[in-house]
Amino acid sequence: MTDPRPFQTALIVEDHPLFGEALAMTLRSFVGIERIVSADRLGTALQRLKDGPAPDVILLDLHLPDVTGMEGLIRLRQAAAGVPVVVVSSLAEARVIGAALAAGAQGFIPKHSQREAFRAAFAALREGRVYTPEGWQPGAGAQGPGENETVARLRTLTRQQAAILQLICAGKANKVIAWELDVAETTVKAHVTAIMRKLGVTSRTQAVLMATGVNFAALLGEAGAG
Repeated sequence: MTDPRPFQTALIVEDHPLFGEALAMTLRSFVGIERIVSADRLGTALQRLKDGPAPDVILLDLHLPDVTGMEGLIRLRQAAAGVPVVVVSSLAEARVIGAALAAGAQGFIPKHSQREAFRAAFAALREGRVYTPEGWQPGAGAQGPGENETVARLRTLTRQQAAILQLICAGKANKVIAWELDVAETTVKAHVTAIMRKLGVTSRTQAVLMATGVNFAALLGEAGAG
């Protein structure tokens, strides 16, 4: 039997300074993590991961200034393969939890949780288990099989493909994408073809609609992100 995984370093991705500080204090006091790095947006977090070394665990708020819905989670998972990501979010509706887990989260802790929830979550992580809030059941709140299937398909994209899809969603043409990523335009075209194949769509427009559909408004069935 292997020893439980030690967690010595953490990356907190949270744009509210006060909650980020409180979360860091909780990790130090209740989990025993001393080395903590923070980022207030996805771009900063991705740069920290690129500069290395990788943390033992990442704690992610889903609602960030530069990301919508599950995109941040998916991209962090791609950038830090093998590093568990725990979502800590005020959006604790059943469908959001289910989508986060489908996107690869190793745990989901609502922001209103007591500190004991963090102790339980990291106990689960050490044992290789996924942590979910008390009372949550798989499939709870789901309105159809499509949404989690979409998230699962987006997870199959490589890091480069995810970056290209993000630029496509921003309305960038292949030539512009090639210039921004410093690759050949033919390479971008090949990636676009692979992206559409993985997503099961036949056009860039359909790929954009699928990618932008995985957001809080769609998951919560509301007009806004909440």
